[in-house]
Amino acid sequence: MTKKQMVEDAPSQLTRTAVIAAALHVLDERGLDSLSTRAVADRLGVRMNTVLWHVKTKARMLELMADAVLGGIRYDSLPDTPLERARELAARYRRALLAHRDGAALVTGTYPAEPHTLRFADHLVDALLKAGADEQRAAWTAWTVTYFALGLTQEEQAAPEESDERLTRAVAPSTYPALQRVLPHLRQDFEQRFTFGLQAILSHIPT
Repeated sequence: MTKKQMVEDAPSQLTRTAVIAAALHVLDERGLDSLSTRAVADRLGVRMNTVLWHVKTKARMLELMADAVLGGIRYDSLPDTPLERARELAARYRRALLAHRDGAALVTGTYPAEPHTLRFADHLVDALLKAGADEQRAAWTAWTVTYFALGLTQEEQAAPEESDERLTRAVAPSTYPALQRVLPHLRQDFEQRFTFGLQAILSHIPT
């Protein structure tokens, strides 16, 4: 009996954690568009049915992967000031997305109510509540921070290297005079854009 056959005969020997870890490796190597349960099975050296035995469907696998991405967020050494803590949590969320190829696109395409996802949300909402936001403002601000981070990071991960040059060529002064005026500020400095946008969102929290 081959090693592959032995694994197929006892799928419990392979854990769901190992399947998700393999799926993240495939994501990092090939990108989200090339991710499939078959590709994960090939990486593990098992049949596709064995992968599905652990994750049931590709959609469920993507949810578990998204939650695993957020499992990379650390919660130690956070600032004591609630608003600064919210700002740092958002920055760590963005870094967790950037740690994996197409990480933002993966998380954007799922809606997992899983432990790591809920833990981050709870920490962020708690910081906003302690900063002085009421329940509705805390909840909606948490959504806004998350959506902003996902959208900007997805753009960052998908942007071609020559996008600044393409934009410069496309913005003719006679056709787009306003854009021409602000063109130097439309460059790909995603770190500064994230900091600016996050500050704009959090500035609405009463202190």
